[in-house]
Amino acid sequence: MKLRLVPTTLVAAASCLVLSAPATPAAPRPAAHGTSASAATGTSAATGIDGADGAGGDRSGDWVAAWTTSPQGVYPYGYTVGQPGTPGEVLQGFEQPLLTQALPERQAQDQTLRMIVHPGIGGETWRVKLSNRFGTRPVTFARASAALQESGARLVPGTSQPLTFAGQASVTLQPGEEVRSDPLRAHLSDADAQRSNVAISLHVTGASGPMTWHAASFTTSYLTDPGAGDHTGAVGDDAFAHPTTSWFFVSGLEVQRRDAATVVALGDSITDGFFSTVNGDDRWPDLLQRRLLDTRAGSGGGGWGGGGWSRGGSGRDSGEEVISVVNQGIGGNMVTRVGRLPGGCQPCDGPSAADRLEQDVLSQPGVRAVIWLEGINDLGGGGAATAEQVIAGMREVAARLDERGIALIGATLTPSGGSAVGPDYGSARTDAERREINDFIRSSDVFDAVADFAAATEDPADPSRLLPAYDTNTSVGGAGDGLHPNRAGFQAMAATIDLQRLRDLVEDAAAAQREAA
Repeated sequence: MKLRLVPTTLVAAASCLVLSAPATPAAPRPAAHGTSASAATGTSAATGIDGADGAGGDRSGDWVAAWTTSPQGVYPYGYTVGQPGTPGEVLQGFEQPLLTQALPERQAQDQTLRMIVHPGIGGETWRVKLSNRFGTRPVTFARASAALQESGARLVPGTSQPLTFAGQASVTLQPGEEVRSDPLRAHLSDADAQRSNVAISLHVTGASGPMTWHAASFTTSYLTDPGAGDHTGAVGDDAFAHPTTSWFFVSGLEVQRRDAATVVALGDSITDGFFSTVNGDDRWPDLLQRRLLDTRAGSGGGGWGGGGWSRGGSGRDSGEEVISVVNQGIGGNMVTRVGRLPGGCQPCDGPSAADRLEQDVLSQPGVRAVIWLEGINDLGGGGAATAEQVIAGMREVAARLDERGIALIGATLTPSGGSAVGPDYGSARTDAERREINDFIRSSDVFDAVADFAAATEDPADPSRLLPAYDTNTSVGGAGDGLHPNRAGFQAMAATIDLQRLRDLVEDAAAAQREAA
């Protein structure tokens, strides 16, 4: 996978810290080698991700991630929630709603995508990251813009700014390539970031080919009709007839600020937000972010202005370092490479944690720590993985993070006893293996800290099951599935983390990183 840098340098991150006591068709894979420059910009692609972002990279840029999502494959391989559309076959035996009106050929065709994202923190200088990681042909964005969302696909008037790439309005991404936009100036305070969404509009010219996506966004974005052309500058939403609860091509919103650090939430559907409320931004990483900002000294009002998104005031609230929590969860994702049992949607799960670690974690700017919740799919939905196999996978990822000076906070696996989801989530075998993994997370020296999500969500009357109050579907309504906690469950999970201890340790990590530089 190629990552093109245009034209600024990127921030590196940090040092180790401690939080608390311790026959199925495959989705297209990222290209190993891509064209090093696109005709649109004439800029060279980087030779790879190493040294570009994250720990060990160029520290002069002071960039952090304000919002992220993990590219997981190409549409429609993935698990969606609340997607409007007629069910259609994705793989033999696996159906889900398809965007047949907006994407009749399962690709974009001379149309505009308006992707809605929610920044966790504010700032004054921003850039957008686009991805063709899983594409099999070049995709050209003839125009792109960023603005504040008013409601629906409508923009706050006067906030839209064009995005450029090495000074050009158009950019072409080769298969496997990703690109960051040129910086744009736009003031947004941390407090206003929590009250705001950013609308990133992309005009795909010609046919996109297979579309790199994140299936379950729990945020409504919008698409025009195919052939509708460029509507990136449209303030109104008349042209955006088609809602979607997925993100296409957009994988990051980054902000330049010296007083901030990135913490990555890595995981599966429970981190991705399954059973959180659509457009509620109440996945457990969102709730952790709000707790951090709500208790931060001096977090007041502000705005997005100075040539861009404006609500008034400065983008920074106090001299205290702010932590940006970003979400790199993928529904169905696994620690190991055991894969799904026959009949499962293997390409829907995305690459394993080890296989995506470089792109989804190590390449994030300013990353100081990872909070990792994963393993239940290996046990309950995968090829009958054992606790021993999951633990071996955790050790592999932990060693790679340790090499880069990034702290690893292990989150204990939440219960799934009695669940009818998948082949084996609800079994006594899965629960026994889960308990063995949790004992390892709590007692080993592999993790720098523990977030005990299991203790926060288990039913005291039967710890193999979710607490009944946490077992409803707050995404689309109805009963829960015994596997995914609801909004209240996510609140309980986010509340397990000691905020002041996290702040102290991130500050220590930043100091250690500066010393190592």
